[in-house]
Amino acid sequence: MAMLKSFFDAATNTVTYLVWDPATRAAAIIDPVLDFDPNAGRLSTGSADAVLAAAAEESLRIDWILDTHAHADHLSGADYLRRLTGAKLGIGAQITKVQKAFVPLFGATSDAPGAQVFDVLLSEGDRLPLGNLEIGVLHTPGHTPACVTYLIDDMAFVGDTLFMPDYGTARADFPGGDAATLYRSIRKILALPPETRVFVGHDYLPQSRDTFIWETTVAEERARNVHVHDGVTEDDFVEMREARDKTLAAPRLILPSLQVNIRAGALPPAEADGQVYLKLPVNRLGAA
Repeated sequence: MAMLKSFFDAATNTVTYLVWDPATRAAAIIDPVLDFDPNAGRLSTGSADAVLAAAAEESLRIDWILDTHAHADHLSGADYLRRLTGAKLGIGAQITKVQKAFVPLFGATSDAPGAQVFDVLLSEGDRLPLGNLEIGVLHTPGHTPACVTYLIDDMAFVGDTLFMPDYGTARADFPGGDAATLYRSIRKILALPPETRVFVGHDYLPQSRDTFIWETTVAEERARNVHVHDGVTEDDFVEMREARDKTLAAPRLILPSLQVNIRAGALPPAEADGQVYLKLPVNRLGAA
């Protein structure tokens, strides 16, 4: 059975997962974080370094860096970890649609990122080796077109598609998002065996609890998810999700995150003065 260690980033409510095969020590890192202080415009690598330190303690070899999607709420540490470990970096194959939607937001550029910035583009049914284990891939769009769920043994890493049962589901109002598509993706996840352990990409505290949690099960989601428990129809879900999304503000780090994450976690190239800049387009986010 695969082994697992989780890392919760309080600044962005993100959970990063380190998963490995105990027999061969082959490991994957799912949804790593690159720390960013928007007030100071300062990047740091403490969160990613903590994952590497844990891997070193377990004598692990990092084979895969995997993002569940192009995150809009934190900068990905994927490229940083790839450069340090030599691991392959994977994401859902529909990332090209996300790139196409957001590249124009940040102005004309001669070096717009394409599929080549990732090592592996993943589609429904793909399988990646992890020592003696395998990583399965479900395409679970709706939050974004490129969202995927990773399956390892009895575990499903669902990114933002599902949250804890008392918090609900992802928003579906980003470019390429769609509430009906999200519902069908969630039902695909909930068709997994009921004992499947579900690991969410974030946890936000509802009023009913004061402790962060990021592990649940398919059975618990089907019984108790406040948005999409068994018995909720697609029409009911779409009506709820679309109404709720209209009330939500843009994520605090969406603009810096997307500039980096559509580049697989790499920064834009330095400009003529040798400095790297993240752009703040004015009054353009809604147009995307």
